[in-house]
Amino acid sequence: MNKLWIVFGSLIMWSCNNKPRHVIVSAEGKVVYTDSANWPASFGLGRPASSSDIAKMDLDVRPDGKGLPVGEGNAIAGKAIYLTKCVACHGTDTTSGDAKLLGPVLISTKPGKGKTIGNYWPYATTLFDYVRRAMPYNEPGSLTNEEVYQVTAFLLQANKIIGEQDVMNAKTLPKLVMPAQKRFIPDDRKGGPEVR
Repeated sequence: MNKLWIVFGSLIMWSCNNKPRHVIVSAEGKVVYTDSANWPASFGLGRPASSSDIAKMDLDVRPDGKGLPVGEGNAIAGKAIYLTKCVACHGTDTTSGDAKLLGPVLISTKPGKGKTIGNYWPYATTLFDYVRRAMPYNEPGSLTNEEVYQVTAFLLQANKIIGEQDVMNAKTLPKLVMPAQKRFIPDDRKGGPEVR
């Protein structure tokens, strides 16, 4: 049996090393091997992205609110959406810290209960941006802008950052000062190449 594996392995190694190669000799006299396949300039797959295609994917929201869409929501409407589309993975404020959830617990103002919206996230706009792009896990990007504002409002209210009747929209969301914002400092280093 071992001899069979040795013969089989040798054949594979021989076939890998026995590919035809094009040889080019450079001006310096060095031998350069190139791939034997003559690759086309294009494989003819896809198409150039149009402005509307790019606009559909250009969803980023900055901490100052630039990029927030039209719409609004409050915690009352957001709770219904959360209980329908989010609770299976993220639990509620009464979910035990030992519970086996698919996603992290999102509702807590206690520092010892892990990183949550109420004790870790620096900007409310980041919450909106993340929910809009990545949630719910089984259908990311399926929530409307109104639903995202509503879920965001519910999560902020459940973490005792806003009131139940407070309306979140493109004007009010960037004005929120998150409890953990003071834990983050801007990188204002000078000198050397600037990374953007």
